[in-house]
Amino acid sequence: MDGWHETEIRVRYAETDQMGIVHHSNYLIWFEAGRSDFCRARGFSYKDMEEKDNALMVVAESYCRYKSPAYYEDDLIIRTKVGEIRSRTLRFLYEVVRPGDDELLAEGETLHVVTDENKRVRSLPETYKAMLLKDSEEDENAFPANQAPH
Repeated sequence: MDGWHETEIRVRYAETDQMGIVHHSNYLIWFEAGRSDFCRARGFSYKDMEEKDNALMVVAESYCRYKSPAYYEDDLIIRTKVGEIRSRTLRFLYEVVRPGDDELLAEGETLHVVTDENKRVRSLPETYKAMLLKDSEEDENAFPANQAPH
């Protein structure tokens, strides 16, 4: 579906507050899970990038807009795709959906800077760029570089 990769999760009790509603901090954790699954589905893992090519994707920005609550035991889908790739940065887009009622619960983005093990900014190796863009196109709805969401 339009370059989206889907990761299925079920809300655990530990992810909820006293009212059984998912705590907001869990969405960024789910974004990471979706991003990791997206990369594996494209043929590599973060560990591959780090160990084989000395390339780390450091989170420089994160954003999440909460639209509707998720609850304990909800089955959810985390949708992930590439929003933009530049020579030294890449942006991932996310949607959290409850498939039972097709409700969009949250949407967000993360911006990553590629560094080496010494935290020096470097270019994203072309092999990973090609794998990340396989079956997808950069999204024109991503926030422009150097512009935060309003």
